[in-house]
Amino acid sequence: MNDHIMNIEQLDTPAAIVDIARMQHNIDVMQSRMNALGVSFRPHVKTTKCVDVVRAQIAAGARGITVSTLKEAEQFFAAGIVDILYAVGIVPAKLPRAMALKHEGCDLKIIADNAAAASAIVEFCKAANGTFEVWLEIDTDGHRSGLSPDDDALLTIGRILQDGGIEVGGVMTHAGSSYELNDPEALAALAEQERAGCVRAAERLRAAGIACRTVSVGSTPTALAAKGLAGVTEVRAGVYVFFDLVMANVGACTTSDIALSVLTSVIGHQPDKGWVIVDAGWMAMSRDRGTSKQMHDYGYGLACGLDGTPLEACALVGANQEHGILAVEHADDVARRFPIGMKLRILPNHACATGAQYPEYHALASDGNTVAWPRFHGW
Repeated sequence: MNDHIMNIEQLDTPAAIVDIARMQHNIDVMQSRMNALGVSFRPHVKTTKCVDVVRAQIAAGARGITVSTLKEAEQFFAAGIVDILYAVGIVPAKLPRAMALKHEGCDLKIIADNAAAASAIVEFCKAANGTFEVWLEIDTDGHRSGLSPDDDALLTIGRILQDGGIEVGGVMTHAGSSYELNDPEALAALAEQERAGCVRAAERLRAAGIACRTVSVGSTPTALAAKGLAGVTEVRAGVYVFFDLVMANVGACTTSDIALSVLTSVIGHQPDKGWVIVDAGWMAMSRDRGTSKQMHDYGYGLACGLDGTPLEACALVGANQEHGILAVEHADDVARRFPIGMKLRILPNHACATGAQYPEYHALASDGNTVAWPRFHGW
């Protein structure tokens, strides 16, 4: 870890800034909510891919983590985290790599939602003289992957695994369609749909003699909207740790909760157009335009002053690879208001996508000093 401390004013741009106080507040609020609901919390670490952030989540009370790649599982296991759910459907070619983690002592859980994958797991484990704990993925909102809670295939797949000597450790679901909502009642209703569907799937498996200990649900919006979680044993959420503008539009946070920003410098002006040119283009912000379909389109991000306060009447309307275009209303004195070299911060549309552009975060303390927190890339 790089312990070299630099003031935010000294950082080269563009740079990914994590506001430590905002991040810790987000962690504490979510963990307190899970504690009050009586469930374990298994944060999804794909947002940050950063050991320093995840250690703060575990210190607050998280039990285990969720990952989206085997590289994440390997990196976090190497950092001492043992209880890991790999929450992407496994393909047979990845089973040897997953088993290597098991042999090293990682309590790795894998998921499946089809008979072909289940059969491949059984055959591999027989040949490898090893075993996995497998969770079945449940589709509770038609968003992406998973089995319907009432699908006959749920029991068929459960039996393939159990008859093959593989433990069906649980069911898991992710109500990803929550990102398309912005009404508190609709979010609460989806959270209940997510809960009820996943619990229903577990009950059907148990009635068929398949133990299914764990019932795992969650997305950041539904985790924050759920009114009760009867029958659920754990919740997963990821982007909450940083939040972003998509989540602000959903209503899961306010812009003042967003802990990730991109530090950028003014590099030029187009006064006739009312433009300020900055050195944060789409390579710095990502191509994600997730707010374009929401009630408030933030372009490529929300421009803020160096202290994190949003700028009035400014919008990051365009982005080339290394140039960002900040459109300023009332732009008579744009060059004076935004002098060359001035540093700004841009809040991102999608924290996961923006974070992925950087090899490290600069963690910002209240005194304006930063320390580097490494993150990793790849699969």
